[in-house]
Amino acid sequence: MSSRASITLALLLITAGCRSNSAQPPPASARDLVVWKTIGSWSGRGNTQTETFTSETGGFRVRWETKNPARPGAGHLHVVFRSGDSGREIIDAVDERNVGADHDVAEVSAERPRWYYLTIESADVDWTVAVDERIDARVKGPS
Repeated sequence: MSSRASITLALLLITAGCRSNSAQPPPASARDLVVWKTIGSWSGRGNTQTETFTSETGGFRVRWETKNPARPGAGHLHVVFRSGDSGREIIDAVDERNVGADHDVAEVSAERPRWYYLTIESADVDWTVAVDERIDARVKGPS
């Protein structure tokens, strides 16, 4: 084989190797996802104040349940997020006057990340309260 033919063959092989392969899948698309990180869960009867906890996002959901009323139609649950620094009210999260649960879980949010604690006021019912922090994420992959 002549050197000219060898060079031509080498160029053809290099060019063939540089072509894109149309059989490759398209690049993965990204999608938004909300992840809930449990901050804490508390239960009792009567009033309490939780330990402090921190939030990086300021977004929360509160899950709650009340049961065992002292008498029919009795019961009150009031949950407030307070500043871990000053104690001032940040979010009035739950104010429920009936026995029940959080079938329609509402998300609540504060103006910024900070330290928090809850005050839980209860009358005539047993209660359970759980707080989850909202974390927004972006996931690569098929949508």
